[in-house]
Amino acid sequence: MRARTLAAATAAVLAVAGLGAPGAVAAPSALADDFNGDGYRDLAIGTPKASGGTVTVLFGSASGVSPARSVNITQNTPGVPGTSESEDKFGENVTSGDVDGDGYADLIVGAPFEQVTGKPRGSVTIVWGGPTPFTSGGMTLTAPTGEAFAFGEGTAFADIDGDGTGNLVVIGADTFWWYADGKPTQDGALAPEVGFLPENVLLDGVVAGHFSGTDGSDYVLHGRKMDPDNGTTGNYVGLLRGGPGDLGRSYSVLAEGTAPQGASWAPAVDGGDINGDGYDDLVTGNTAVGQGGSFTVRYGKATGLPVTGTTYTQASAGVPGTDERYDNFGAAVAVGDATGDGRADVAVGASYETVDGHSNVGNIVFLKGGSGGLTTSGAQSFHQATSGVPGAAEAGDHFGSSLRLRDINGNGRADLAVGAFGEDVLPNGYDDGAAWVLRGATTGLTSTYATAFNATDFDYPVVDGRRFADTFGR
Repeated sequence: MRARTLAAATAAVLAVAGLGAPGAVAAPSALADDFNGDGYRDLAIGTPKASGGTVTVLFGSASGVSPARSVNITQNTPGVPGTSESEDKFGENVTSGDVDGDGYADLIVGAPFEQVTGKPRGSVTIVWGGPTPFTSGGMTLTAPTGEAFAFGEGTAFADIDGDGTGNLVVIGADTFWWYADGKPTQDGALAPEVGFLPENVLLDGVVAGHFSGTDGSDYVLHGRKMDPDNGTTGNYVGLLRGGPGDLGRSYSVLAEGTAPQGASWAPAVDGGDINGDGYDDLVTGNTAVGQGGSFTVRYGKATGLPVTGTTYTQASAGVPGTDERYDNFGAAVAVGDATGDGRADVAVGASYETVDGHSNVGNIVFLKGGSGGLTTSGAQSFHQATSGVPGAAEAGDHFGSSLRLRDINGNGRADLAVGAFGEDVLPNGYDDGAAWVLRGATTGLTSTYATAFNATDFDYPVVDGRRFADTFGR
């Protein structure tokens, strides 16, 4: 009954939005984030801070995205397993992939604080895509063992063993799990054959990519490592190489403790092929380096990622802005090919940047990839006082607090989604949050046809501190 109710409600939304109704079948595109199979990547937005958490999916099209073509999903949505509770953090991380093998991308949502009777906190919900996406219900996975606290803190979907089929990966606070080919089952969680995580690590996310010459995907795990002697924490980044064989035996620590090239939080880590050599490169942001923050690029190669990379601050030649205290440059990063030249570019958020004398307005910096790696030539900067960007530069907006670079209009150039958790939308609102989309162009990003939307565009109830668009699906 619940699945039929979800199907009817969602089908009505899709029909109004021109996405098709039951009986109108789209051929699957096999894109990792195309939930309705129409050949356009879709934009998933996580808002985990209020009312248990919400994921909003805006469907891509030749004209980009619009709230008129969207669906809201919570744990109270009919057909979606679970119940929405204030502490769940449903949408803390969002990813996608064809989990059930039907050719359509499925929505994968982490809720690391989900309360499960008799088990540690945490769950992962998979909502099935299809010709009329999210109308066929879904499934939930919970912690497989008593040690898997915060199960769902991070998720990824990629081919772990090189057999050509994707696998679901889920991390907890200090555990790593993967599932065999096909639909995952509650008792199907697999641990690596070789334990690799050191003690006192608290993970915050996982990023999959072809960072080395192994068959299948590699995984960058990142978070914090605590010093048991004094209780302080520092950044932690490690590389787990995939491929057939004993998973876990090939693991290397890239940064830990006070290492300047580390990263803690999920928005500050992403990967893509910046120099076009066939290997993905890792970008990590670290707000504690320099006066106002930094990011580091490590270039992938057959043997894996190096421990040392190239670090940039706003004092680096060609990088827009000034290296000032508390800018939080590097608090969010995104990697994708915005210019369409076959090499990934990098966007970096400075969510506490001062603009036009207003503090904590926020700003993003865009730098291009090239055959020699990342270049500062032609670098760009955007904020809410930039011509063409909707809105106004107001104190406390935190523009650039979350980022995502993916092609949502199908023109071969990635578009940048930007979150601002502190944007106040409602009268006397507080941290309502909002999102923008800047289009990719051959010369870089452009504010032409830039769009913006917030929670009120999706009929959400008014909740202080909602922080709409706190995360984007990767």
